[in-house]
Amino acid sequence: MTEDRRLLLSAAASPRRANGADALPLARLLGAAFMTDPVFDWIARPGRRRAEVMEEFFFWLLKTRALPFGEVWTSDGVVAVWIPPDAPASPGGVVEQLRLLPLFLRLCGLPRFLRGSAMGDAMEKNHPKEEHFYLGFIAVAQRLQGIGLGAAMLEANLKRIDERGIPAYLENSNPKNTRLYERLGFVARRNIAPAGAPPMIAMWRSARVL
Repeated sequence: MTEDRRLLLSAAASPRRANGADALPLARLLGAAFMTDPVFDWIARPGRRRAEVMEEFFFWLLKTRALPFGEVWTSDGVVAVWIPPDAPASPGGVVEQLRLLPLFLRLCGLPRFLRGSAMGDAMEKNHPKEEHFYLGFIAVAQRLQGIGLGAAMLEANLKRIDERGIPAYLENSNPKNTRLYERLGFVARRNIAPAGAPPMIAMWRSARVL
């Protein structure tokens, strides 16, 4: 193992809590990582502006839905976006949702807006009612993929979650990540994707007693 890789893995295993100043660089990281994600590829309209709008979407998500609750973790080239159990389901209410309608239209375009709406409805309908930590997104910079940064980050996150004795939940939109999630203790429940969409597998990790 090279010294650079060792340092990156060490940092991912001891991540720092992200703050408002991280919103833009982390939005860029997430946008780039999810450009080829099967579900986002099905929802987001194609074209030269996709990268720009994806970045805008993740910037909004970080600033309003994730960073305020203190469970976004990062190190060089990797980020894990968690939502804690005590976070409200929909910050801002109906007014905020209406204000964001233009953003979602730019992301999906009119032809795919119903796809995005159907996927969002399916995720909301199937979201567990039990107390849990929710892994919204995890991303690793393309240049650093394949060296274990995502696993190191999640192991560190799950150790903290286990210390609180709380379960964890995620929706796996990319089959290539299944083995990692299973190795970390997540168990597939079912495919929650609407008809015609790529699989979106709900996965649950029961609370651990340390």
